[in-house]
Amino acid sequence: MLQPKKTKYRRRQKGKMKGNSQRGTQLSFGTFGLKSLEPVWITGRQLEAARQAIVRHMKREGQIWFRIFPDKPITKKPAEVRMGKGKGAPEGFVAPVTPGRIIVEIEGVPYEVAKEALRLGAHKFPIKTKFVVRREFDQK
Repeated sequence: MLQPKKTKYRRRQKGKMKGNSQRGTQLSFGTFGLKSLEPVWITGRQLEAARQAIVRHMKREGQIWFRIFPDKPITKKPAEVRMGKGKGAPEGFVAPVTPGRIIVEIEGVPYEVAKEALRLGAHKFPIKTKFVVRREFDQK
């Protein structure tokens, strides 16, 4: 007797973060940038904390661009709730980031100020990052 073919259904609701970033890997707007070296979800709160640290060190000089936006909703069930009964309520929003993605770009400040500002901002993210400089930039 023939058995019906069994197919494996996989749930991929949260998404996989395999491989390196395909887009957003080059500096587009600024002279200095912060590039991710690991895959991670960056929350809106982490982005705001980094923005405040960077702007504070730059003393509101120059410009800043964030190349990622937290547009992926994340849900969570309350503590001590049994399994089932549907999906949890939205908890916040995240931006999926893969290695090689430019997170922040800045321009209009000297090299030393930019490096220190992005170092302070990088401490707000839960990943390793790299300070990158535009190829045409000549340090004076």
